[in-house]
Order: sequence, then C-alpha cells, then structure tokens
Amino acid sequence: MVSLTVLKMNAGNLNPGLVKYADLHTHTHFSDGTFSPQEVIALAKKEGLSCISITDHDSIDAYLSFPFPEEDIELIPGLELTADLNNIEVHILGYLVDYQELWFQEKLKEIRQGRVSRLEEMCAKLNGLGMPISADEVLGFAGNAAVGRLHLARMMVKKGLVASAQEAFNRFIGDGKSAYVSRFRLKPEDAIALIRKAGGVPVLAHPYSLANQELIPGLVRAGLMGLEAIYPEHTNSQVKRYKKLADEYGLLVTGGSDCHGQAKPEVKMGMIKLPYEYVEKIKEAKNT
Repeated sequence: MVSLTVLKMNAGNLNPGLVKYADLHTHTHFSDGTFSPQEVIALAKKEGLSCISITDHDSIDAYLSFPFPEEDIELIPGLELTADLNNIEVHILGYLVDYQELWFQEKLKEIRQGRVSRLEEMCAKLNGLGMPISADEVLGFAGNAAVGRLHLARMMVKKGLVASAQEAFNRFIGDGKSAYVSRFRLKPEDAIALIRKAGGVPVLAHPYSLANQELIPGLVRAGLMGLEAIYPEHTNSQVKRYKKLADEYGLLVTGGSDCHGQAKPEVKMGMIKLPYEYVEKIKEAKNT
C-alpha cells in the first residue's frame, strides 16, 4: 500500500486550503462497480476530492446517463479499455475522450459484445470443471453493465461455488487459470489508437499487474502517453520506479484508487489523492 505521504507528494508544505486532489480511476454499475455515477460523485465529495474520472470498462455510459455537475466537483471523461497481447491482459485508461462521438459509442458497443462471448466461453469451461453456472445468470446479475470477470466471480460466490471473489480469480478465472479466456478483440496498440482517435490521452493502468513489463516500451512506441504510477497496490518502491520510467520516456504520471464500491470493499474512494497538478498536465497533453 502506498503511504499517504507519498500520495500527497509532500502537499503538507503547501497551504492546505489551496490544495486540490483527484482520483482518476473509479468504476460505477455501468461496468463492474456497485455505485451509481451519482453515488460515486457524492462519495468523492465526502472524501474531499475536487476532481474524479469515472473509468468504466469499455463503456462511457455513465457520462451519457446524467448531466455533468456544474459545481463542487470536476469530472474528467474517461474509460478503461481491456486489450490482449499473447494472452496477457493490458488495461489502457483513456482520459478526456470525446465520448459524445457516435462512432466511438458504436465501437464500444462492439467491444462489449466481445465481453459476452468471452463470458459464455468461461462459463462453459467452469461447467466442464463441474461448476453449474450459466452466462445468462451472470448477464442477469450484471444488468446493463459491461459484463466482466468480477461479475462472474461475484455470481460464483452467490451460488456457493467459491468462498470469495478473490478465490474465484486465484483458482479459476484469473489470468492463465483453468477457466480463463482471453479473446479480447483489441490489441494494446489498437486500444491506444482508439483512445487517441477519440481525442483522449491513453495511460497504462496499474502497470504492476502487467505480466510482462518488457511490453511497456512497445506501448510507448504505439502512442501511450502515461503510466498510472500511483495506485493502491503499488508499493512505495514501485511508485518510484514507475515515476522514474515515466520520466525516462516522457510520459505523464496519473493515479487512482480503482474503487469498485462493494464489489471490492477493501478499495475505498480517497485512498488515492492525486495532486491536481497532474490533472492539469493531462489537459495540457490533450491540447498538444
């Protein structure tokens, strides 16, 4: 866990009344979170944040579902695309995307359909392992959300097939496990290109989780613009490492909690308080 001192970047030396903080990685029930967009915003305000980004998986529906608040808190339009390279999942955050573009909305619908096909294959594998669970059950549980492995894991818990969502990942549906299926339609370079085409800033999410760290230089060559260096599961040394790597490649540094509400109750809004200066740098990058 990254210490609060590191997260605040020694902000205690500044006038606290003038310091603004952001959380640039949150999820709603439009992907695999449990909170509505309004609940996410209300919680962010309660935690003293001035700016957030809702980064649902392969979806910008949260932004289409309600008017932006005009005061109190700033929303940075975002999303998290899931890509695959040689059975290695790569998550690319996209900030300041032009989410109202119809072509972009249609492309994301196509990507989400790939999630349904993947779910069906994972359920078939689980059935082969003696676990009675259907894609229809999980889709019903997910509702209108972009269905993902966390929905499947939670349904496995609900049916008593595993004791916890973490067990589901560790034993069955985590990367490379017996019921894992990759089959995402995007390659990382395609995800980066899609975000940039939509006017956004592509950032590698939680880089510690990338199974092959040697992929990062190639992502930079493909147009990656930032690293999510400040993340709850990064150690202090990892934060330093990724900030140094960002500096070496001329990349932006971002950070966020990856709050999913009750789906991941141990990850809470406010765990990451990114100084607002990093948000300003993202805005500058979009305009260059």
